[in-house]
Amino acid sequence: MRLVKLLANLGYGSRKEMQTAIRNGWVTDRTGNRLKADAKTAHEDILFDDEPLDPAQGVVILMNKPLGYTCSTKDQGRLVYDLLPDRFRMRKPALSSIGRLDKETSGALLFTDDGTFLHKVISPKSEVPKVYEVALDRPLKGDEAGLFASGEMMLESEDKPLKPAELEVLGETSARLTLHEGRYHQVRRMFAATGNHVTDLSRSRIGGLGVDGLEDGGWRTLTEDDKALIFQE
Repeated sequence: MRLVKLLANLGYGSRKEMQTAIRNGWVTDRTGNRLKADAKTAHEDILFDDEPLDPAQGVVILMNKPLGYTCSTKDQGRLVYDLLPDRFRMRKPALSSIGRLDKETSGALLFTDDGTFLHKVISPKSEVPKVYEVALDRPLKGDEAGLFASGEMMLESEDKPLKPAELEVLGETSARLTLHEGRYHQVRRMFAATGNHVTDLSRSRIGGLGVDGLEDGGWRTLTEDDKALIFQE
């Protein structure tokens, strides 16, 4: 890919702006040599304004989503994309969240510009486990684990039972719930069906990948080993 197109696709600016950046010597290799528009330099050896380029197409990002941010650009208010560099909004292909967390849910959230990878993660066939830490308004009754694991639980207005889910009781009003599907507001609706109310909800893991070490709003690019963890329980 021509250097101008590469930089534009990564969101650094328009092609015209990138032509100007190259002429001005803002694009160099790691030894400081100015690059020309037809340079064949490897992606990892290109610097823009003395900084390494953002990851190439096929990037996967893990964010520790804080409360108060939404995932849909159709929603008003603060967006999870506001926590990423501004140029990420201009990437081509576009960067999208893999699934969503609502405004009042925090924790592990993935982004990618790789459509094939996105569909692999969300595919019902993959059954990627997602682990949630739950705080409740009322004490657990004691029968929730059996109900959630039965594979027979029905949510209101739906005609297909939920896949079995694992509940680990952590305290009188706290639990850890592992899902193998992702229906709309599923965790909240499951507990509502038992007569309880979720007061705090955070997704701690996607497959074998957690947000350990990431502060609220923090993010990092995943390695191939990290991506493999998503499909491990």
